[in-house]
Amino acid sequence: MRRVLVIMAVLGVCAAAFVLAGASEQKSEGRTYKLEFDNAFGLVKGGDFRVGGVNAGQTTDFDVVKRKGEAPKAVVTVDITKPGFEDFRKDASCEVRPQSLIGEYYVDCQPGKSEERLKDGGTVPVEQTASTIPTDIVNNIMRRPYRERFRLIVTELGTGLAGRPDDLQEVLRRAHPGLRETSKVLRILGNQNEVIKNFITDSDTVVAELEKNKRDVARWVQEAGDAAEISATRRNELRANFRRFPEFLDELRPTMARLGELADEQTPLLADLQRAAPDLDTFFTRIGPFSEASRPAVRSLGEAGEVGTRAFREGRQEIAELRTLAAGAPEMAKPLRQFLQTADDRKRAIENDPRAKATAPPAPDPTAIPDQGGFTAFEGIWNYFYWQTLSINMLDDTAHILRAGLTTTPDCSQWRNEPPKTPKDHEMFKRCNSYLGPNQPGIYSPDPLDDGSNPSAASLRAESGKPPTSLGEQRGEGQPEAGPLPGQPDLSQPQITLPPPVQNLLDSLTPKQRQQLPDQLPTNPDQLQQELEQIGAPAPTDQTADQLLDYLLAP
Repeated sequence: MRRVLVIMAVLGVCAAAFVLAGASEQKSEGRTYKLEFDNAFGLVKGGDFRVGGVNAGQTTDFDVVKRKGEAPKAVVTVDITKPGFEDFRKDASCEVRPQSLIGEYYVDCQPGKSEERLKDGGTVPVEQTASTIPTDIVNNIMRRPYRERFRLIVTELGTGLAGRPDDLQEVLRRAHPGLRETSKVLRILGNQNEVIKNFITDSDTVVAELEKNKRDVARWVQEAGDAAEISATRRNELRANFRRFPEFLDELRPTMARLGELADEQTPLLADLQRAAPDLDTFFTRIGPFSEASRPAVRSLGEAGEVGTRAFREGRQEIAELRTLAAGAPEMAKPLRQFLQTADDRKRAIENDPRAKATAPPAPDPTAIPDQGGFTAFEGIWNYFYWQTLSINMLDDTAHILRAGLTTTPDCSQWRNEPPKTPKDHEMFKRCNSYLGPNQPGIYSPDPLDDGSNPSAASLRAESGKPPTSLGEQRGEGQPEAGPLPGQPDLSQPQITLPPPVQNLLDSLTPKQRQQLPDQLPTNPDQLQQELEQIGAPAPTDQTADQLLDYLLAP
């Protein structure tokens, strides 16, 4: 019984091995391509077919194709049996290469990088293939009598190809891929000859600068290595960024196009800005003192902002009350709007008034009067105050007199034009002075119509003629205004723009040098130059001296 079980186990293992062996011998599905060569010398059926130097299949068939007007071409059919190598593109290239020194050859292809895929059974044209020159045949021509025969062949071949140099060049270029690539490189170098020339010329300068800063260059290389090491730890994030980079470039292209258009449109503006650059330089040079002088004003504005902030914070309660009142405002807002619109409509005037049309704005203003009309209700209210004021006041070129006045104290109704003398007068002036105001012409301030006979006015004129004791002094009635702060222009005086050379000369003087200048400068340019040299100022040119004298001595 035990022997039977052992025999059955052995038979089961053999059956499984047979099934697995049969399954492993099944041929994987691949692709077939056709390759055109000028010469398929050395290739045989069943020969190796490689993709990028790796065996991927074999050559299965050979054929010859002849097109009108062209030399016959060899067509080699290859089958790709190894998975992962069958994805050929439209720009795939192939080459026949020697495998050994005994005359064995194989086909090696590069799948290409084109976006268009080469379909199954497609053909790689002869323009993308190259045939090798067999080494054994080249070596055979070195022996006699082959070299004499080769001499005759070359002589006759040269005679036959004397009129076909283009065809010979095309055959040589396809015969070896190195010649083809060398031609491309030489063509690129020929197009970049100026760049190469500039590179050679500028390389000496670059190398000299690198030699001066070799420590910085070495440090930069070290820092770059550290940065690369740190970047290597974030390779996944960098890979994701580069994966999104093409989409970013596609979205950036319209923006760059609009940016280019903007740059083209900005060219005239930049040209104008270049012409205005000297004036801008002068402006920014002079704005420094102005900025320093404006610091007190900015500080005051900041303080006012702090006060305003506190006021806004304290006004929250009022705003809340207004919001509460505004909740019931819609019921009153519509009638109020209708009333205000009616009161401001000229078409609803009570009567026509030519004065309204004369003072109304012209068309197409919505408040214009095209034909007839009068004052609105609001204008009628203000007209009452205006005309009532004119009816009780008299205004001429000399004075303004109020025809009607209202006083509550009988003693204050009497007009007095002399200062108080007795204690009783002082008491009455203290009580009634608020009705006349603090500025009383002829009493407490100079009378513009005084002829000099009033002694009080004379003393006030003498007091008002005193200059301010300090800048920014608070002045009283009848006194002149205090002067400007240091660094501020005196706006009460005419602001004269000097010629640039004269302004530059004056700006170069220090405050101490300006104080040393005499009140009246000499009219002779040589004497003027001596005066400036004595105070240490730069000597002006003839043109600058003439302009300075014209400015200082002009009427």
